[in-house]
Amino acid sequence: MHPAPPAPTRPRPFPRALRPLLALALTAAGLAALPAAPAGARDGVPVTTLAANPYQRGPAPTVASIEATRGPFAIAQTTVPASSVSGFRGGTIYYPTSTAEGTFGAVAVSPGFTASQSSVAWLGPRLASQGFVVVTIDTLSVYDQPASRGTQLLAALDYLTNTSAVRTRIDRNRLAVMGHSMGGGGSLSAANARPALQAAIPLTGWHTVKNWSSVRVPTLVVGAENDSVAPVSSHSEPFYTSLPATLDKAYLELNGASHSAPTSPNVTVAKYSISWLKRFVDDDTRYEQFLCPAPRGTAIEEYRDTCPHS
Repeated sequence: MHPAPPAPTRPRPFPRALRPLLALALTAAGLAALPAAPAGARDGVPVTTLAANPYQRGPAPTVASIEATRGPFAIAQTTVPASSVSGFRGGTIYYPTSTAEGTFGAVAVSPGFTASQSSVAWLGPRLASQGFVVVTIDTLSVYDQPASRGTQLLAALDYLTNTSAVRTRIDRNRLAVMGHSMGGGGSLSAANARPALQAAIPLTGWHTVKNWSSVRVPTLVVGAENDSVAPVSSHSEPFYTSLPATLDKAYLELNGASHSAPTSPNVTVAKYSISWLKRFVDDDTRYEQFLCPAPRGTAIEEYRDTCPHS
């Protein structure tokens, strides 16, 4: 059997730092006020509008929409048998069933030490229904260390974009990584190894490496106030502070939460993960309102940021 052809690619988004200049140029040229283009196809993918941001997906967000257990996209899922892949031990793919708005960004999610994908499975449908293709993975060994989990997250993204059954639904230039505990540490390792990623979200991450000054990927670090496995003082906080000051980054500490908080449905984890992924994978500035100014509330012990985001 011949391998399936790679998914069609789309141009990388216009550099974030230059988008205000692009908008001014379009306005000056009278182009910003042009009506939407008729439905058609771009790179073989049907589109309904030629928007200033071609990666924007779904209706305008609200607090209710990002806190909801399901987003606006109908989804399906498919199993990835371990025997069918290399570099990781299979997993589950969750994906929007319609591509009427175009292709989607993709997110790979790793569990933590001794855990299986079931510990992060709730994130699959939660994120996919907001307009992402998501794969929750099993690692080659439940005892794999963070660096190995990072390599496996990248292998899962490569599988998604190159050979998976949903590859034509994915924009290979809009990819992200997440993970819990050692999987969270793995997301930092993956971001460090592949700066072309669009976002990283370590959830109560654990890693022996504390200096991530070479990371160039927008990163949301999520810690838990009462984490005794990966105390924020020796893990999440050093991770955040070591990231470059010029980087789009944020630190969210869950009030009164334990290390396992991200392993079951958690509204706070979900709403800010969705906002971060939408903002940096889809470059959807409609979600900036949930990140800047810094969010506050009883569920948040502390939030640090580098607002406004570039």
